[in-house]
Amino acid sequence: MSSTDLAAAATSVSPPQRQITVLLVDDQPIVAEAVRRMLAPESDVALHYCQDPTRAIAEANTLQPTVILQDLVMPDLDGLTLVKFFRANPATREVPLIVLSTKEEPTIKAEAFGVGANDYLVKLPDRLELVARVRYHSKGYIAQLERNEAYRALAESRRLLADEVAEAAKYVRSLLPAPLTDGPVRVDWRFVPSTQLGGDSFSYHWLDDDHFALFLLDVSGHGVGSSLMSVSALNILRSQALPHTDFRDPGQVLAGLNAAFDMEHHDNKFFTIWYGVYRPVTRQLTFAGGGHPPGLLLSRSAQQGLSLTPLESQGPMIGMLPDEEFPTQTVELPPAAKLLIFSDGVFEIDRADGTMWTFEDFQEYLATLPPDAPLMDRLLQHAQALHGSDQLTDDFSIVQAEF
Repeated sequence: MSSTDLAAAATSVSPPQRQITVLLVDDQPIVAEAVRRMLAPESDVALHYCQDPTRAIAEANTLQPTVILQDLVMPDLDGLTLVKFFRANPATREVPLIVLSTKEEPTIKAEAFGVGANDYLVKLPDRLELVARVRYHSKGYIAQLERNEAYRALAESRRLLADEVAEAAKYVRSLLPAPLTDGPVRVDWRFVPSTQLGGDSFSYHWLDDDHFALFLLDVSGHGVGSSLMSVSALNILRSQALPHTDFRDPGQVLAGLNAAFDMEHHDNKFFTIWYGVYRPVTRQLTFAGGGHPPGLLLSRSAQQGLSLTPLESQGPMIGMLPDEEFPTQTVELPPAAKLLIFSDGVFEIDRADGTMWTFEDFQEYLATLPPDAPLMDRLLQHAQALHGSDQLTDDFSIVQAEF
């Protein structure tokens, strides 16, 4: 079921119309008959009578009244004590309760309100007054019940949506490649989806014996729709399914994607991407980007320490502008170089104080890490600490390649 279906299901089911239901608890049948006659002309009001106060709780649990009328002076059970019992009982804790008394005494009124009564009437009241108070309290209680039901339906809808997003995130994670731990290129990654699931995905593979491709893309928006589009692009790149495209040429790859994912035919969604191809024999990395954060080339020397070189993304976002060109650039990698590619969810972090962690802050933080630090884990922990929560507002996706 899609998120649209879930929302429609939550809004299309309206609760059944509740009838005003009165439970009268009084040991005198003559009072019950008088109340019956007062309420008889009201077609939408149903009266139920309980003469034995010791059975009142059980009657109320079965009946689920919208208002309780209760005498204060009854045999076997004191009226104020019965009010306390009604308030202690989960099924009647919130039900409006009108006390009926033969006396207009401030002290008794205060005691009744003190133990949980909502109203106080001297019996027998005028018919118009009784009907008005029954309607007033019942309608307020019915509105409360309907609000509670709406909140429960919304909570259930959100739970189902969260389950759907979690399943989608699990599916996306299952498509991601296993880390490479040996060979001329070693690659690892971290992927932590947001609560709404963004459109991040990435992969890497050998195109042939001398060309290694790696990429990371980020579809606009959040939710299952963005995730599915991301998976579609991921599968096209893995299967090299773009016609007339040399996948060793990053600029050609991005131009092919731009033609295949015209946003007008994809629910106005677009995506950013960084795509690179490495040749071990020449130690050259060719790359191109479409609206994506730059890759970061990390190298160390005894003289200069850590050097961070941005590999800029010079093309437009994929799907926004037809027939655009995507410049391919080339850089020669120094010994023991590392490459980081990532989505903006890695550095655009909403701090707990309301400010934003910037790309410049991100680079400065990288420069402080010691050479042997677990870079990606430290970044994730720092981002979560800045945000004040383990759950970030956007997907956290980062790939680290060592050459």
